Amino acid sequence: MGAGLIAIDASATRQPQPLPASQWTFPDPRSANAFGLVARGGDFEPATLLDAYRNGMFPWPHGEEDHLWFSPELRAVIPAGRLHISRRLRRTLLQGRFTASIDREFEVVMSGCANREEGTWITPAYQDGFRRLHELGWAHSIEVWTRDGVLAGGLYGLAIGGVFFAESMFHHVTDASKAAMVALLQRVESRGLLLVDVQMPTPHLERMGALSIPRDHYLASLPRALNLNVLF
Repeated sequence: MGAGLIAIDASATRQPQPLPASQWTFPDPRSANAFGLVARGGDFEPATLLDAYRNGMFPWPHGEEDHLWFSPELRAVIPAGRLHISRRLRRTLLQGRFTASIDREFEVVMSGCANREEGTWITPAYQDGFRRLHELGWAHSIEVWTRDGVLAGGLYGLAIGGVFFAESMFHHVTDASKAAMVALLQRVESRGLLLVDVQMPTPHLERMGALSIPRDHYLASLPRALNLNVLF
């Protein structure tokens, strides 16, 4: 990916604070059922959420159940340097239609991702857990702005070592969520992270360079990436 396709204001970026150990012990993610469900229960305390990601799982509320933990058979990731940017999107970015920032409007971005007509899995309890992760410097948002200073879109997730776990994205302006992904990968590469975990493969993400790798491969490579001494 070409460097500097979108200007990023990183002055508000938060740094991670120490957390206590989680009170829960997660099962082996290889015990997941055919839908990728590993476990039910627990909570969305910051330490619990971090422990889940460190062990290869992520929360995915369904219906009335908040605390569901998944590790799918195929995991979608975008390694640093692999993001595909279409010629049209590259032209848009080079024209300076968007700028980006980090951690300026975390709650607004998360709310934008949750506000979907078709419904959302981003429940109030989940939002509260990620809000606390953000306050502690682990969860981050990428905001994309128009030339007029209007929030056009964004994404959020959390960073542990050399991995950024991207949770969701939204847009109010065409291409703004794609621009957020470009800004994210630009930041990932500049800071020395290894990959962005986008969890579930979709045609949209695959067009942007996402690879689907088997769970065993993902779990085997995760510890090295997590232990990388870098900061988002």
